[in-house]
Amino acid sequence: MASRAAMLLGQVIPCVKVNASKIRVRRMELDTNLNMYFKKDEFYFAYDPDKRCKTGDIVLIKELPERLTRLISHSIEEIVYPLGDITDPITGKKVVVGKYREDIEEANRLFGKSQDAFDYSKAPPRGRLEGTRDFTHGETYIKYHEDGKDQPFAV
Repeated sequence: MASRAAMLLGQVIPCVKVNASKIRVRRMELDTNLNMYFKKDEFYFAYDPDKRCKTGDIVLIKELPERLTRLISHSIEEIVYPLGDITDPITGKKVVVGKYREDIEEANRLFGKSQDAFDYSKAPPRGRLEGTRDFTHGETYIKYHEDGKDQPFAV
């Protein structure tokens, strides 16, 4: 008994379609026998010709007035949270593990900063390690069989 929503929030997962991103929208479904909610994943293909989204980003998608293809039924409105820097959705502050970055910086100012502490203000944005350690930009493809060769971009 899912209702149709105009806009959905979901996570980008690897996709082999051209000009589209695959979005996983997680909803909670009530099991009336147990009277408990369980998560149910729905997958949508969203039109993304510029490939703005990377795997792991949290995006807002909107239903198109008519389908572009048999599968593509939504378009990407905005990237809400890029993968990497975690932002608290209520306060909008950056978070490290379970503490706000501002609180960590304040503690460092009061008690002295450790020599080997990580400095988040000097950290480069996501995408710096593309090709060396970050392979989210690579072209993905479907792995049909296991042949012993390294297939880093297979889905």
